[in-house]
Amino acid sequence: MNRIGFIASTVLLLLALLSSMVFVVDQRQFGVVYALGQIKEVITEPGLNFKLPPPFQNVRYIDKRLLTLDSSDTESMLTAEKQRVVIDWYVRWRITDPSEYIRNVGLDENAGALQLNRVVRNAFQEEVNRRTVKELLSLKRDALMSDVKREVLEAVRGSKPWGVDVVDVRITRVDYVEAITESVYRRMEAERKRVANELRSTGAAEGEKIRADADRQREITIANAYRDAQKIKGEGDAEAARLYAEAFGRDPQFAQFYRSLEAYKASFNRKGDVMVLDPANSEFFKVFRGGTGNASATPRR
Repeated sequence: MNRIGFIASTVLLLLALLSSMVFVVDQRQFGVVYALGQIKEVITEPGLNFKLPPPFQNVRYIDKRLLTLDSSDTESMLTAEKQRVVIDWYVRWRITDPSEYIRNVGLDENAGALQLNRVVRNAFQEEVNRRTVKELLSLKRDALMSDVKREVLEAVRGSKPWGVDVVDVRITRVDYVEAITESVYRRMEAERKRVANELRSTGAAEGEKIRADADRQREITIANAYRDAQKIKGEGDAEAARLYAEAFGRDPQFAQFYRSLEAYKASFNRKGDVMVLDPANSEFFKVFRGGTGNASATPRR
């Protein structure tokens, strides 16, 4: 049993030793082999590789893909006309030489991103100081990005190369600082309110004008209608009077009887009407006192 255990332990130890000597480099990475803190070898091709076991040799991986660095600084920059603006940008970059990158920048991608952020920030500040806000917002923005990229490449390819390549530099937003933006918004709001009030005043004046014209036309229409109605009514009354006169002229006694009936009808128009008269002596009831004599008289033809 002790012999079997020893053999098993030996096999496991050998497997562990072998696994510490074998490493795989992914196609998205560089493999950097260190020997006692010094770079021994850089593996650029993917595949299975061998090294000495730790602590004699160690391996570290660095990303070889195209990386994106977004601006995280909200500090404002001064333009040529001393206007404070905030610029959002991003940079596309990659590590091309792991050895130089590790010697001059750091052991991972974060170290390069931090230093690259500082360099890009300084380049933007220098270029923005030379331009106006109008130029930053116009087609000259492309020239600005090209100049910033050129300055960043000069910095990373200087006396101590970083072992990186800057592929592209882009601006995503240019805006005033918050205080100026709020002031601009307030001015725009005040201007819109002024225009709105002016439009409301103009509309109210037009409304009053339209209503006054409508009232005038209504009064004219009513006056004309009343005039025409009175004219027609007068003509009708005249025709009625002529017909009455013609009819009553043929039989005056019947005319008197008819007028008396009309007077009775008008006097007793409502049920509550009361008249205190002496029928015997009142001329008003003359027809009633006369019996049927006058009422039954045959009209002349």
